[in-house]
Amino acid sequence: MKSRLLVASLVAAALAVPVAAPAQTLIVAAVKTPGGVDGDALKPATQNVVTQVYEGLTAYPRAVDAEGNGRLDFARVVPHLAEGWTVTPDGKTYVFKLRAGVRSPYGNEMTADDVVWSWEKSFAQKRTGLFIAQVSGVTKVEKVDKYEVRFTLSAPSQIFLHAITNYVPAIYDSTEVRKHATADDPWAFKWIDQNTAGFGAYHMESNRSGEQAVFIANPNYFGAAPHYKRVVYREIPSAASRFQLLVTGQVQWIEELTHKQIADLRKDRRVKVASAEGTAMASVRMNTRFKPFDDVRVRRAMQLATDYDGINAAVFEGLGTRPRSIVPPIIPGHLAALPLVEPNAERAKALLAEAGFPNGIDVTLEYAGLEWWEEGIAIQMQRSLGAAGIRATPKRITDADMRARSAINKRDLPLFTYKDFPFVLDPIYKMFNDAHQKGAANRNDYNNAEFDKLLDDAAVEIDPARRLAMAARAQTLHAEDATWIYITYPGHFEPMPVCMRGYTWYPDYHERWRELSCQ
Repeated sequence: MKSRLLVASLVAAALAVPVAAPAQTLIVAAVKTPGGVDGDALKPATQNVVTQVYEGLTAYPRAVDAEGNGRLDFARVVPHLAEGWTVTPDGKTYVFKLRAGVRSPYGNEMTADDVVWSWEKSFAQKRTGLFIAQVSGVTKVEKVDKYEVRFTLSAPSQIFLHAITNYVPAIYDSTEVRKHATADDPWAFKWIDQNTAGFGAYHMESNRSGEQAVFIANPNYFGAAPHYKRVVYREIPSAASRFQLLVTGQVQWIEELTHKQIADLRKDRRVKVASAEGTAMASVRMNTRFKPFDDVRVRRAMQLATDYDGINAAVFEGLGTRPRSIVPPIIPGHLAALPLVEPNAERAKALLAEAGFPNGIDVTLEYAGLEWWEEGIAIQMQRSLGAAGIRATPKRITDADMRARSAINKRDLPLFTYKDFPFVLDPIYKMFNDAHQKGAANRNDYNNAEFDKLLDDAAVEIDPARRLAMAARAQTLHAEDATWIYITYPGHFEPMPVCMRGYTWYPDYHERWRELSCQ
């Protein structure tokens, strides 16, 4: 009875917002309201909403199928906020021609000054945008004239055009942002963190922490006018409540359900569920700076002792798919020839004995609550590893500790669960980010000089065949070194009303409100 009352109260709260026209208001049941809206300084739910506000100079082409769902072609890049570009024969200089007449909600037109200011802001901030620039080889961004901007690269880059499809470095309405700069805050970081000023389809009207954020359509948007003129991004912390709000038709979109809930929704005729394998791998990682994981035989024993199918069934309702490589299958250049690890407890025991552990080993498997499945994997790993004499003790740590201890300046977790996914669908970018010594997401401090050199060379290689061969060799090295246990791709599932059309899977895992309609 209490749970029904709770759901009822949450439904009432979700709908307790003024609407101009119900058919043109999208209500999202979100996990949290945005902690901030600066894509260079991610906080809870930041990425979920900045992807609706800031758009790239380039984009992946999108086609719509008979069901009304979109699909991106990740092998090609097309103009977006830019109407085109030229590149010098040496591949090191790009000049973009900006679309004329693109305006922010404040009415200011996008010019080369905005692009230059925005990239300089990311350079100064030294966070996500700077990493994107470094991986892409961008060293300088300059104004040519009002509608032309020049990017200078340190070397030719096959990553660059893909990288700038992203929301970061965001292109800001610098005319508006500069009004909020101060002597102590010349880039207006404080204002940007709590306000939006982009050229995308939506603009944040208000944000009440713990309650809701409201977004309104940019009346000056250069693309097709969004169907939803208003989006209420409502905080509903309970997954069970989000589930119920959707099936009862009180909200049109929800976030982050478990696979058990997804399996249940697939049987419910009131909703439909779109799915994509995606790029986010659930993994267990080992740091070779800590014993016994400095011995590859121990690491391979860990892989052999893992019950992949059992974990998929127990934790992911059988909806996951087995990875072969650190590079997801959706990314061109994925090495499909790599064999799957077949569980073999006896072989795992033999490897441990060879490594000097005839009586097995004791390990601590640390996990957090960053993903709903982490505890489930830790428990299932404890069970399956035990059959090979690997006595694993799951240990939960705080989300903050997990982030801090897996950061590039720390990396002191010996054995832990984690999920990363690339914003840029390029095999070299993916491996650099997750496993190069300079990679921001190399959380287990993977260190292989040959691997790093392959990525460094591939980053500036202009011959596609040679570049793919380098990517294949790097994937093979990473698999052979066995510092990751490739558990599964959980898949990405989006439940929605049966009338909803336009959903498209994006590399950042966030729908685009501008593409959705339900009539």
